[in-house]
Amino acid sequence: MASNPRPRPTPEPPESASHELAARQTGMSFQRTRLSADRTLMSVIRTSLSLIGFGFTIFQVFEKLYQSQVLKNAKAPRHFGEALVILGIFMLVLGIGYHISFMLGLRHLRTEMKMEGLIHGESQFPASLTLIVAILLLLIGILAIWSMAFNVGPFGS
Repeated sequence: MASNPRPRPTPEPPESASHELAARQTGMSFQRTRLSADRTLMSVIRTSLSLIGFGFTIFQVFEKLYQSQVLKNAKAPRHFGEALVILGIFMLVLGIGYHISFMLGLRHLRTEMKMEGLIHGESQFPASLTLIVAILLLLIGILAIWSMAFNVGPFGS
């Protein structure tokens, strides 16, 4: 008994409705992935901001208690505050680096798929406002640790 092989479906021309729908859905998935990367960076910002703010507060409280001679020695809590700020800055640097690396890879993949005709790529990838905020927070964190270490600058005593 001979088996009758199933005929293979013929590929649809690129102008077909299903190809158009697939290209648009894939294009939208790039936008969703970009927004997901922004949300990930926002969580890094939130955690870094907490570490920097809490560390700076601990540092300032114990610095003021030491200056008003309520405490005789405030080095350990001050160092703990400095360590939290440094940890927040370090986490932010890693988050920014990961975000930039991921977004460059995503843009590269999107460009390749656009050149192959798999997606339209009509919408632009705008500048990430989340990345801009992260960089500004990084600068503020660096100013804070500079002020804490050298007792100068906008956050000095």
